[in-house]
This record gives sequence, structure tokens and C-alpha cells, in this order.
Amino acid sequence: MSQANHTPALELRDLRKSFGKTEIIRGVNMAVNPGERVAIIGPNGAGKSTLFNLISGRFAPSSGQVLLNGQRIDGKRPFEINRAGLSRSFQITNIFPKLSVFENLRCGVLWSLGYKYTFLRFLSDLHDANARAEELMHMIQLDRKRDVLAMNLTYAEQRALEIGITIGGGANVILLDEPTAGMSKSETGRFIGLIRDVTEGKTLLTVEHDMGVVFGLADRIAVVVYGEVLAFDTPDAVRANARVQEAYLGSHVAETQGAEH
Repeated sequence: MSQANHTPALELRDLRKSFGKTEIIRGVNMAVNPGERVAIIGPNGAGKSTLFNLISGRFAPSSGQVLLNGQRIDGKRPFEINRAGLSRSFQITNIFPKLSVFENLRCGVLWSLGYKYTFLRFLSDLHDANARAEELMHMIQLDRKRDVLAMNLTYAEQRALEIGITIGGGANVILLDEPTAGMSKSETGRFIGLIRDVTEGKTLLTVEHDMGVVFGLADRIAVVVYGEVLAFDTPDAVRANARVQEAYLGSHVAETQGAEH
């Protein structure tokens, strides 16, 4: 994790979101360093998905600020935020089911390579896009499924493909929303390594319920309870935090500790 740049890669300042009279996000402050991996945890209904939607532009905040590399992005549309350098995946896999693995990845890199909206060139002639798609395919370990339609991949392979598309746009800040949900224990173990590899050098925020993933991946953990950040610290400090244990972790901490001994 780089310490040379003191500007946070992502910063939330007194961020708030209300739906009618109900306040869901209640004054969140958080600064994420460049190259840092942060896991956001909390009970169901804590506001984790709402927080992701505020950061990525799906929701506009009621008040407060979201800054990406020191520049405000709150109020911008999702595609504008994406082009500014932030990309996200979703709980529900979001891919092109009737395109091949290679074609999905190539679609993901076109804009970042400057091709934008052009219909005057054959995709097969875009050598840099093809090379980048091949590189991504190797990173997500789907080389052998190059020409397989995305809808025919296993669930774990589809999630890997979505992450490949997510990072293919060249964003430096990546948001992953429950990336291992629905996976078996063995699939989850492999996926942690994949996430670590493909996000190397990038800033990562992930919402995750699997405590094994959280404690195995994150540099810091943000615990969100009732729309507020109860703790934002290293895994060891969060594990030892009595307020966190009382509010959320409880048996999860004990299980994680037991698995380590």
C-alpha cells in the first residue's frame, strides 16, 4: 500500500441518505488510502448496499460529499463516475450472457482504450483491445473458456468474468458487492486469491458477509451498524473491539479465531 500519496483514493465526508423520513446512512466519514483493501461489514439492513450505491452514483446523497482522488463525485451519474476511475460489480452477476468470455472482456476494455462510440472498425482489428482482453482472461483464469458463452459458465466462473469486466475499464478504485455470495467453501478459497491478484495495486472496497473472506483479504475493516461506522480499523483491532463484538461479530469472531488455531 503506497504511502507517498496522502490524498485518499476515496473519501466520504459526513455522508447521509434518507428515504422519506427514514435516515439510512447517518453521517459516514471514511478515508481509504490508495492501494488499500477495505471490507465493509455489518448486519442485514445496516446500510452497506446503500453506501455502495451512494459511492457509485446510483443514489444521490441527501447531504455530504464523496471524493475520488480528491475530486468530488457526489451528484455525478454512474457512467461519469466510472470514467473518473471507479468501477463496481453487483450482487447479481452482470455480464453479457450470449457473448463469449473473450467478447465480454473486450467489451469491457473498449472505452478505456479510447474507442468510445465507433462503428467504422472491425473489432478483430483492434489489436490493443484484443491483447488486453487476452491478458484479463489469463488473470481471471478463464483461458480455457475463451470461446464459451458466458451463460454456459459455472456461477463462480461468471463471477470471475464480471470481476474481469469490472477491472477491464482501467479504474483504480474497485467496488465488489458480495463477490463470493453463493459459492462453495472451496470456490471461495480460490476466489480470495483471484481477487487479491487482479486488484493488486488498486484500491478495493468490498461488501462481504463471509468473515473468512473479510479477515483474509482486508487491510482494514469498516463495521457499519444502523447507517453509522461503528469501527474502521485493522482486522486485529476490529476483532478485539468489544463494541463490534456486541453489535455484530459475536460468534463470527470466535469461529474465525478457532479456525486459525
